[in-house]
Amino acid sequence: MIMHSKKHWAPGSGVKVLRVVRMGKDGWKVYASIPEKGICPGCGIRSRRRHGWRLRRLQDYPAHGETVTVELRIGRWRCTFQDCSRSTFSDEVSVAAPHARRTARTAQIASHLGHATGGRPAERLMRRLGMPVSDDTILRHLKHNAAGAAPPARIIGLDDWSWRKTWRYGTIVVDLERRSVVDILEDRSVESAAHWLRRNPSVEVVSRDRCGLYAQAVREGAPQAIQIADRFHLVQNLRLAVEEQMSLSGRSTGRSILSEEDNVDAALHRRRARLAHRQSRDEVFATIHSLHSEGLSYCEIERRTGYKRRTVAKWLKFETPPDRRRAALNPRAPWYFEKFLAQCWKDGNRCGRHLFHDVKERGYTGSFSNLERLLGPVGPKLRFWPSEEQKTNVPTSFAPLRRSHGCQPRLSNGGSRRY
Repeated sequence: MIMHSKKHWAPGSGVKVLRVVRMGKDGWKVYASIPEKGICPGCGIRSRRRHGWRLRRLQDYPAHGETVTVELRIGRWRCTFQDCSRSTFSDEVSVAAPHARRTARTAQIASHLGHATGGRPAERLMRRLGMPVSDDTILRHLKHNAAGAAPPARIIGLDDWSWRKTWRYGTIVVDLERRSVVDILEDRSVESAAHWLRRNPSVEVVSRDRCGLYAQAVREGAPQAIQIADRFHLVQNLRLAVEEQMSLSGRSTGRSILSEEDNVDAALHRRRARLAHRQSRDEVFATIHSLHSEGLSYCEIERRTGYKRRTVAKWLKFETPPDRRRAALNPRAPWYFEKFLAQCWKDGNRCGRHLFHDVKERGYTGSFSNLERLLGPVGPKLRFWPSEEQKTNVPTSFAPLRRSHGCQPRLSNGGSRRY
Protein backbone atom coordinates (compact mmCIF):
# COMPACT_ATOMS: atom_id res chain seq x y z
CA MET A 1 0.00 0.00 0.00
CA ILE A 2 1.48 3.33 -1.11
CA MET A 3 0.31 6.67 0.26
CA HIS A 4 1.00 10.12 -1.10
CA SER A 5 3.46 12.36 0.74
CA LYS A 6 1.92 14.20 3.64
CA LYS A 7 3.47 16.81 5.83
CA HIS A 8 2.37 15.19 9.10
CA TRP A 9 4.45 12.10 8.32
CA ALA A 10 7.67 14.13 8.59
CA PRO A 11 9.67 13.39 11.78
CA GLY A 12 10.69 17.05 12.09
CA SER A 13 11.44 20.30 10.35
CA GLY A 14 13.83 20.19 7.43
CA VAL A 15 12.84 16.64 6.40
CA LYS A 16 11.10 16.14 3.05
CA VAL A 17 8.83 13.09 2.86
CA LEU A 18 9.08 11.32 -0.50
CA ARG A 19 6.58 8.52 0.02
CA VAL A 20 4.97 6.34 2.68
CA VAL A 21 4.65 2.57 2.24
CA ARG A 22 2.75 0.02 4.32
CA MET A 23 5.06 -2.95 4.94
CA GLY A 24 2.46 -5.38 6.29
CA LYS A 25 3.42 -6.77 9.71
CA ASP A 26 6.50 -4.55 9.79
CA GLY A 27 4.37 -1.40 10.04
CA TRP A 28 4.98 1.72 8.01
CA LYS A 29 8.09 2.92 6.23
CA VAL A 30 8.61 6.60 5.46
CA TYR A 31 11.10 7.44 2.70
CA ALA A 32 12.51 10.92 3.20
CA SER A 33 15.49 13.14 2.48
CA ILE A 34 17.14 16.22 3.94
CA PRO A 35 18.51 19.32 2.19
CA GLU A 36 22.06 19.00 0.91
CA LYS A 37 24.41 21.32 2.76
CA GLY A 38 27.87 19.86 2.33
CA ILE A 39 29.34 21.74 5.34
CA CYS A 40 32.16 19.88 7.06
CA PRO A 41 31.58 19.61 10.83
CA GLY A 42 35.35 19.56 11.40
CA CYS A 43 36.46 22.76 9.67
CA GLY A 44 33.13 24.39 8.72
CA ILE A 45 34.04 24.75 5.02
CA ARG A 46 31.46 23.93 2.36
CA SER A 47 32.40 21.16 -0.06
CA ARG A 48 31.09 20.53 -3.58
CA ARG A 49 32.76 17.15 -4.10
CA ARG A 50 30.19 14.45 -3.58
CA HIS A 51 31.37 11.15 -2.19
CA GLY A 52 28.09 9.26 -2.40
CA TRP A 53 24.89 8.58 -0.51
CA ARG A 54 23.96 6.69 2.59
CA LEU A 55 20.68 5.52 4.13
CA ARG A 56 19.91 6.03 7.78
CA ARG A 57 16.98 4.21 9.40
CA LEU A 58 15.31 5.82 12.40
CA GLN A 59 12.43 4.70 14.59
CA ASP A 60 9.70 7.36 14.89
CA TYR A 61 6.27 7.88 16.44
CA PRO A 62 3.78 5.07 15.67
CA ALA A 63 0.85 5.40 13.26
CA HIS A 64 -2.46 3.65 14.04
CA GLY A 65 -0.68 1.66 16.77
CA GLU A 66 1.93 0.26 14.36
CA THR A 67 5.64 0.96 14.13
CA VAL A 68 7.00 3.64 11.80
CA THR A 69 10.52 3.51 10.36
CA VAL A 70 11.97 6.59 8.68
CA GLU A 71 14.55 5.90 5.96
CA LEU A 72 16.58 9.04 5.39
CA ARG A 73 18.70 9.56 2.29
CA ILE A 74 21.78 11.51 3.37
CA GLY A 75 24.54 12.83 1.15
CA ARG A 76 28.22 12.16 1.79
CA TRP A 77 30.95 14.59 0.79
CA ARG A 78 34.73 14.90 0.56
CA CYS A 79 36.41 17.65 2.53
CA THR A 80 38.73 19.69 0.29
CA PHE A 81 40.54 21.47 3.13
CA GLN A 82 43.99 19.93 3.54
CA ASP A 83 44.42 20.73 7.24
CA CYS A 84 41.05 19.21 8.21
CA SER A 85 41.12 15.95 10.17
CA ARG A 86 38.13 14.60 8.21
CA SER A 87 38.44 13.23 4.69
CA THR A 88 34.73 12.49 4.23
CA PHE A 89 31.61 13.49 6.12
CA SER A 90 27.83 13.27 6.00
CA ASP A 91 25.19 15.96 6.25
CA GLU A 92 23.99 16.52 9.78
CA VAL A 93 20.50 15.31 10.73
CA SER A 94 18.53 17.69 12.95
CA VAL A 95 15.84 15.19 13.99
CA ALA A 96 18.19 12.65 15.62
CA ALA A 97 21.42 12.54 17.58
CA PRO A 98 24.59 11.23 15.89
CA HIS A 99 24.68 7.41 15.67
CA ALA A 100 21.17 7.20 17.18
CA ARG A 101 18.69 4.59 15.93
CA ARG A 102 15.55 6.59 16.71
CA THR A 103 14.42 10.17 16.39
CA ALA A 104 14.99 12.63 19.21
CA ARG A 105 11.30 12.81 20.08
CA THR A 106 11.03 9.01 20.31
CA ALA A 107 14.12 8.87 22.53
CA GLN A 108 12.55 11.54 24.74
CA ILE A 109 9.40 9.44 25.20
CA ALA A 110 11.54 6.42 26.14
CA SER A 111 13.46 8.50 28.69
CA HIS A 112 10.28 9.89 30.27
CA LEU A 113 8.67 6.46 30.61
CA GLY A 114 11.89 4.92 31.92
CA HIS A 115 12.26 7.64 34.52
CA ALA A 116 8.65 7.21 35.66
CA THR A 117 8.31 3.42 35.66
CA GLY A 118 11.74 1.78 35.28
CA GLY A 119 13.40 -0.33 32.61
CA ARG A 120 11.17 -3.37 32.08
CA PRO A 121 7.80 -1.66 32.73
CA ALA A 122 8.78 1.05 30.25
CA GLU A 123 9.78 -1.62 27.74
CA ARG A 124 6.32 -3.19 27.95
CA LEU A 125 4.60 0.19 27.61
CA MET A 126 6.70 1.18 24.60
CA ARG A 127 5.86 -2.10 22.87
CA ARG A 128 2.14 -1.55 23.46
CA LEU A 129 2.44 1.99 22.08
CA GLY A 130 4.08 0.77 18.88
CA MET A 131 7.63 1.87 19.69
CA PRO A 132 9.49 -1.31 20.73
CA VAL A 133 12.61 -0.51 22.75
CA SER A 134 14.61 -2.83 25.00
CA ASP A 135 15.00 -2.12 28.70
CA ASP A 136 18.77 -1.80 28.31
CA THR A 137 18.30 0.93 25.72
CA ILE A 138 15.91 2.80 28.01
CA LEU A 139 18.43 2.67 30.85
CA ARG A 140 21.17 3.91 28.50
CA HIS A 141 18.99 6.89 27.62
CA LEU A 142 18.54 7.67 31.31
CA LYS A 143 22.27 7.44 32.00
CA HIS A 144 23.04 9.62 29.00
CA ASN A 145 20.61 12.31 30.15
CA ALA A 146 21.93 12.17 33.72
CA ALA A 147 25.52 12.54 32.52
CA GLY A 148 24.74 15.72 30.60
CA ALA A 149 26.65 18.80 31.71
CA ALA A 150 24.52 21.03 33.93
CA PRO A 151 25.32 24.61 34.93
CA PRO A 152 26.68 25.13 38.45
CA ALA A 153 24.06 25.07 41.17
CA ARG A 154 23.39 28.34 43.02
CA ILE A 155 20.53 27.44 45.36
CA ILE A 156 20.74 23.95 46.84
CA GLY A 157 19.03 21.91 49.53
CA LEU A 158 20.89 19.63 51.95
CA ASP A 159 19.09 16.82 53.71
CA ASP A 160 19.68 13.27 54.87
CA TRP A 161 18.25 10.14 53.27
CA SER A 162 18.52 6.48 54.19
CA TRP A 163 20.40 3.80 52.32
CA ARG A 164 18.72 1.49 54.81
CA LYS A 165 16.26 2.91 57.29
CA THR A 166 17.57 3.20 60.87
CA TRP A 167 20.88 1.62 59.79
CA ARG A 168 22.75 3.77 57.30
CA TYR A 169 22.15 7.33 56.17
CA GLY A 170 23.63 9.52 53.46
CA THR A 171 23.29 13.10 52.24
CA ILE A 172 21.32 14.26 49.20
CA VAL A 173 22.06 17.53 47.40
CA VAL A 174 19.18 19.01 45.36
CA ASP A 175 19.23 21.94 42.94
CA LEU A 176 16.15 23.87 44.07
CA GLU A 177 16.09 26.07 40.96
CA ARG A 178 15.93 23.16 38.51
CA ARG A 179 14.26 20.69 40.92
CA SER A 180 16.80 17.98 40.20
CA VAL A 181 19.22 15.89 42.25
CA VAL A 182 22.77 17.19 41.96
CA ASP A 183 24.70 14.61 43.98
CA ILE A 184 24.38 11.91 46.63
CA LEU A 185 26.99 11.57 49.37
CA GLU A 186 27.70 8.20 50.95
CA ASP A 187 27.50 9.33 54.57
CA ARG A 188 25.96 11.99 56.77
CA SER A 189 28.87 13.91 58.22
CA VAL A 190 30.27 17.42 58.43
CA GLU A 191 33.45 16.44 56.59
CA SER A 192 31.81 15.01 53.45
CA ALA A 193 29.25 17.82 53.14
CA ALA A 194 31.90 20.51 53.68
CA HIS A 195 34.20 18.85 51.13
CA TRP A 196 31.42 18.87 48.53
CA LEU A 197 30.69 22.55 49.18
CA ARG A 198 34.36 23.45 48.77
CA ARG A 199 34.38 21.73 45.37
CA ASN A 200 31.32 23.76 44.34
CA PRO A 201 32.07 27.41 45.15
CA SER A 202 29.10 28.60 43.06
CA VAL A 203 26.67 27.82 45.91
CA GLU A 204 25.05 31.02 47.19
CA VAL A 205 22.05 29.78 49.20
CA VAL A 206 21.72 26.54 51.20
CA SER A 207 18.36 25.29 52.44
CA ARG A 208 18.52 22.85 55.35
CA ASP A 209 16.66 21.56 58.39
CA ARG A 210 17.43 22.33 62.03
CA CYS A 211 20.22 19.75 62.16
CA GLY A 212 23.39 21.41 63.41
CA LEU A 213 25.50 18.99 61.37
CA TYR A 214 24.70 20.64 58.05
CA ALA A 215 24.90 24.11 59.58
CA GLN A 216 28.48 23.41 60.63
CA ALA A 217 29.25 21.95 57.18
CA VAL A 218 28.03 25.11 55.46
CA ARG A 219 30.06 27.32 57.80
CA GLU A 220 33.20 25.32 57.00
CA GLY A 221 32.68 24.58 53.29
CA ALA A 222 30.73 27.60 52.03
CA PRO A 223 30.99 30.51 54.49
CA GLN A 224 29.74 32.88 51.77
CA ALA A 225 26.42 31.00 51.44
CA ILE A 226 23.19 32.10 53.13
CA GLN A 227 21.48 29.42 55.24
CA ILE A 228 17.70 29.29 55.03
CA ALA A 229 14.83 26.91 55.80
CA ASP A 230 12.60 25.91 52.91
CA ARG A 231 8.83 25.62 52.98
CA PHE A 232 8.86 21.92 53.83
CA HIS A 233 11.02 22.33 56.92
CA LEU A 234 9.11 25.42 58.05
CA VAL A 235 5.85 23.48 57.90
CA GLN A 236 7.55 20.57 59.67
CA ASN A 237 8.74 22.85 62.46
CA LEU A 238 5.23 24.27 62.79
CA ARG A 239 3.75 20.78 62.95
CA LEU A 240 6.17 19.72 65.70
CA ALA A 241 5.39 22.87 67.67
CA VAL A 242 1.64 22.30 67.35
CA GLU A 243 2.01 18.65 68.37
CA GLU A 244 4.02 19.66 71.42
CA GLN A 245 1.41 22.26 72.33
CA MET A 246 -1.49 19.84 71.87
CA SER A 247 0.27 17.15 73.90
CA LEU A 248 0.31 19.55 76.84
CA SER A 249 -3.48 19.98 76.82
CA GLY A 250 -4.93 20.04 80.31
CA ARG A 251 -1.94 21.84 81.77
CA SER A 252 -1.83 25.51 82.56
CA THR A 253 -0.84 27.66 79.60
CA GLY A 254 0.80 30.24 81.83
CA ARG A 255 4.49 30.07 82.68
CA SER A 256 4.89 29.74 86.41
CA ILE A 257 8.01 31.07 88.09
CA LEU A 258 9.18 28.39 90.52
CA SER A 259 11.39 28.81 93.50
CA GLU A 260 14.86 27.35 93.59
CA GLU A 261 13.74 24.61 95.99
CA ASP A 262 10.99 23.54 93.58
CA ASN A 263 13.49 23.41 90.75
CA VAL A 264 15.83 21.23 92.80
CA ASP A 265 12.98 18.86 93.71
CA ALA A 266 11.92 18.63 90.07
CA ALA A 267 15.47 17.86 88.95
CA LEU A 268 15.81 15.13 91.57
CA HIS A 269 12.49 13.65 90.45
CA ARG A 270 13.66 13.55 86.83
CA ARG A 271 16.91 11.89 87.83
CA ARG A 272 15.06 9.22 89.80
CA ALA A 273 12.75 8.65 86.82
CA ARG A 274 15.75 8.20 84.52
CA LEU A 275 17.35 5.71 86.90
CA ALA A 276 14.09 3.77 87.18
CA HIS A 277 13.77 3.70 83.40
CA ARG A 278 17.34 2.45 83.06
CA GLN A 279 16.70 -0.28 85.64
CA SER A 280 13.53 -1.35 83.82
CA ARG A 281 15.44 -1.39 80.54
CA ASP A 282 18.13 -3.61 82.05
CA GLU A 283 15.46 -6.02 83.29
CA VAL A 284 13.87 -6.23 79.84
CA PHE A 285 17.33 -6.80 78.32
CA ALA A 286 17.95 -9.70 80.69
CA THR A 287 14.48 -11.11 79.99
CA ILE A 288 15.08 -11.05 76.21
CA HIS A 289 18.37 -12.94 76.58
CA SER A 290 16.75 -15.42 78.95
CA LEU A 291 13.85 -16.11 76.55
CA HIS A 292 16.26 -16.48 73.64
CA SER A 293 18.37 -18.98 75.58
CA GLU A 294 15.19 -21.03 76.10
CA GLY A 295 14.84 -21.34 72.32
CA LEU A 296 11.97 -18.90 71.75
CA SER A 297 11.65 -17.21 68.36
CA TYR A 298 11.81 -13.47 67.76
CA CYS A 299 8.05 -13.33 67.22
CA GLU A 300 7.35 -15.02 70.54
CA ILE A 301 9.80 -12.73 72.35
CA GLU A 302 8.09 -9.74 70.72
CA ARG A 303 4.69 -10.97 71.89
CA ARG A 304 5.86 -11.44 75.49
CA THR A 305 7.95 -8.32 75.94
CA GLY A 306 6.24 -5.88 73.57
CA TYR A 307 9.54 -4.93 71.89
CA LYS A 308 9.81 -5.07 68.09
CA ARG A 309 11.71 -7.88 66.41
CA ARG A 310 14.32 -5.46 65.11
CA THR A 311 15.03 -4.27 68.66
CA VAL A 312 15.14 -7.86 69.91
CA ALA A 313 17.61 -8.84 67.18
CA LYS A 314 19.79 -5.81 67.94
CA TRP A 315 19.86 -6.41 71.70
CA LEU A 316 20.76 -10.06 71.27
CA LYS A 317 24.01 -8.95 69.62
CA PHE A 318 25.17 -7.31 72.88
CA GLU A 319 26.19 -8.85 76.17
CA THR A 320 25.23 -5.75 78.16
CA PRO A 321 22.48 -3.19 77.47
CA PRO A 322 23.73 -0.72 74.85
CA ASP A 323 23.91 2.93 75.82
CA ARG A 324 21.86 5.42 73.91
CA ARG A 325 23.91 7.14 71.23
CA ARG A 326 24.67 10.74 71.96
CA ALA A 327 24.35 13.25 69.14
CA ALA A 328 27.58 14.57 67.68
CA LEU A 329 28.66 17.75 69.44
CA ASN A 330 29.15 20.97 67.51
CA PRO A 331 30.00 24.57 68.46
CA ARG A 332 26.27 25.35 68.68
CA ALA A 333 25.90 23.13 71.76
CA PRO A 334 27.24 24.28 75.16
CA TRP A 335 28.39 20.69 75.83
CA TYR A 336 31.03 21.28 73.14
CA PHE A 337 32.89 23.50 75.66
CA GLU A 338 32.34 21.15 78.59
CA LYS A 339 35.90 21.09 79.94
CA PHE A 340 36.36 24.84 79.60
CA LEU A 341 33.11 25.65 81.45
CA ALA A 342 33.98 23.20 84.22
CA GLN A 343 37.37 24.84 84.71
CA CYS A 344 35.80 28.33 84.79
CA TRP A 345 33.30 27.18 87.41
CA LYS A 346 36.09 25.65 89.49
CA ASP A 347 38.06 28.91 89.28
CA GLY A 348 35.08 30.86 90.61
CA ASN A 349 33.79 32.38 87.38
CA ARG A 350 30.05 31.69 87.77
CA CYS A 351 28.49 34.72 86.11
CA GLY A 352 26.37 33.60 83.18
CA ARG A 353 27.08 36.60 80.96
CA HIS A 354 30.82 36.33 81.57
CA LEU A 355 30.79 32.63 80.67
CA PHE A 356 28.70 33.37 77.59
CA HIS A 357 31.24 35.97 76.44
CA ASP A 358 34.16 33.58 77.04
CA VAL A 359 32.69 30.68 75.05
CA LYS A 360 31.69 33.10 72.27
CA GLU A 361 35.36 33.99 71.85
CA ARG A 362 36.15 30.26 71.53
CA GLY A 363 33.68 29.68 68.69
CA TYR A 364 30.34 29.12 70.45
CA THR A 365 27.52 29.86 67.98
CA GLY A 366 24.53 28.95 70.14
CA SER A 367 22.23 31.20 72.11
CA PHE A 368 22.44 32.43 75.67
CA SER A 369 19.28 30.50 76.58
CA ASN A 370 20.99 27.17 75.74
CA LEU A 371 23.85 28.03 78.05
CA GLU A 372 21.32 29.17 80.66
CA ARG A 373 19.59 25.79 80.58
CA LEU A 374 22.93 24.07 81.08
CA LEU A 375 23.88 26.30 84.03
CA GLY A 376 20.47 26.26 85.71
CA PRO A 377 19.79 26.85 89.41
CA VAL A 378 19.85 23.12 90.08
CA GLY A 379 23.57 23.14 89.37
CA PRO A 380 25.65 22.32 86.30
CA LYS A 381 25.33 18.93 84.66
CA LEU A 382 28.81 18.27 83.29
CA ARG A 383 31.02 15.24 83.70
CA PHE A 384 34.08 17.38 84.51
CA TRP A 385 32.27 19.46 87.13
CA PRO A 386 33.80 19.77 90.64
CA SER A 387 32.48 17.41 93.27
CA GLU A 388 30.05 18.54 95.98
CA GLU A 389 32.77 19.22 98.53
CA GLN A 390 34.62 21.45 96.04
CA LYS A 391 31.55 23.61 95.34
CA THR A 392 30.89 26.80 97.27
CA ASN A 393 27.70 28.58 98.11
CA VAL A 394 28.25 31.34 95.54
CA PRO A 395 24.94 31.63 93.67
CA THR A 396 24.71 31.80 89.90
CA SER A 397 23.43 34.85 88.06
CA PHE A 398 20.59 32.98 86.34
CA ALA A 399 17.00 33.43 87.45
CA PRO A 400 15.16 30.25 88.47
CA LEU A 401 12.83 30.12 85.49
CA ARG A 402 12.94 26.42 84.67
CA ARG A 403 9.67 24.54 84.72
CA SER A 404 9.22 21.65 87.11
CA HIS A 405 8.12 19.33 84.29
CA GLY A 406 11.19 20.11 82.18
CA CYS A 407 9.32 21.19 79.02
CA GLN A 408 10.40 23.93 76.64
CA PRO A 409 8.65 27.36 76.84
CA ARG A 410 5.48 27.48 74.83
CA LEU A 411 2.89 30.01 73.73
CA SER A 412 0.97 31.72 76.50
CA ASN A 413 -2.05 33.96 76.64
CA GLY A 414 -0.03 36.98 77.68
CA GLY A 415 2.27 37.13 74.65
CA SER A 416 4.38 35.18 72.22
CA ARG A 417 7.21 32.81 73.06
CA ARG A 418 10.13 31.79 70.90
CA TYR A 419 10.65 28.17 69.86
